[in-house]
Amino acid sequence: MPTPTHSDLVLDQFSRQARAFSVATMITDERVLDMIIDAAQPNQDDIVLDVACGPGIVVCAFAPHVRKAIGIDFTPAMLDQARKRAADKGVRNVGWDQGDAYSLPYPEGSFSIVVTRYSLHHLEQPKKALREMMRVCAPGGRIVVVDAYAPEDTAKAAAYHRVEKLRDPSHVRALSLSELKGLFTGAGLAASEMVYQLPVELNDLLARAFPDTGDLAKIAATFTAAAVDNRLGIPVRQDGDKVHIAYQAVILAAERP
Repeated sequence: MPTPTHSDLVLDQFSRQARAFSVATMITDERVLDMIIDAAQPNQDDIVLDVACGPGIVVCAFAPHVRKAIGIDFTPAMLDQARKRAADKGVRNVGWDQGDAYSLPYPEGSFSIVVTRYSLHHLEQPKKALREMMRVCAPGGRIVVVDAYAPEDTAKAAAYHRVEKLRDPSHVRALSLSELKGLFTGAGLAASEMVYQLPVELNDLLARAFPDTGDLAKIAATFTAAAVDNRLGIPVRQDGDKVHIAYQAVILAAERP
């Protein structure tokens, strides 16, 4: 059997995760969605693109504030969840496309706001994806990138990546905060930043992921140990039989020159 490509892993993981991902508390958090809206500074004339839109949560959050919001994703099952969300909410000024973040099927300058959330750590070429976001964003428009970030300490970052890859085989590498900011400066973008935490309990986290069953004990042991020795460089604490994790995340927003 041929070795699966990274695209195969993304399609497999997110097809299976689609339903649980669409209702996960850490993904649907209204507080974070409000922060993203504030960073984008939308108005009723804006046309928004959400790259790797998943189940359409960000698109539907933007919809009341803009003329139109489009979501594009690689995984059909995620787009099915997005259409369902929009229908359930009665949101009409939205649209959905299937496509690749590296080759967006839109002309230059098609959108006044281009956003992506929690996608870069699944991409093998985040710099290329940001360049493509810039291409389809009109001059004077807004680029917004939201993602969890790895610790700056290289040993802790390596441990972080190992357990995240076990937990979700479609994980590539979370950038550190300095690396994420470096993507913007390297692209000639001056970004504002807002950091926040994504709290989640370990069992809830694992309930919507599909690691190899043989790795579940190793994942749990790693997070449990991190509550004692901080090996992952992110806040982890144990309370009885519960392990509480706080992923570190940032919203970076910049005007397209």
